[in-house]
Amino acid sequence: MTKTAVSTSQAPAPAHTFHQGVRRGPFVQVSGQGPVDPASGEYLHPGDVAAQTTRTLENVRAIVEAAGATFDDVVMLRVYLTTREDFAAMNESYGEFVARHCPSGVLPSRTTVMVGLPRPEMLVEIDAFAVTD
Repeated sequence: MTKTAVSTSQAPAPAHTFHQGVRRGPFVQVSGQGPVDPASGEYLHPGDVAAQTTRTLENVRAIVEAAGATFDDVVMLRVYLTTREDFAAMNESYGEFVARHCPSGVLPSRTTVMVGLPRPEMLVEIDAFAVTD
């Protein structure tokens, strides 16, 4: 199985040290994404973790789809938050998004951790692991 880089203009350009995602066989790993507009490269929704969560998940979904998978193929999401106080708002936005994009009704597994993120305007970062048929 060949390891291939996943790239799409529908998600923010990655840093020079990694790809948006990597696919090997049926496995797709999406690099951590934030609330960035793919067209402008601007960080969106300052101070609004719910809106940042939705934008971040849209970026994740775009990369998953660029790899030839669907969001319903995602088996694991890792959510990184800067503060515990944002958990409830993130969780509500997250829940609405995954329910809408997982028609099978089987929602991905998830881990949520509190961390320092690379940019002060980032309240959330999310990465994903998907498995296709």
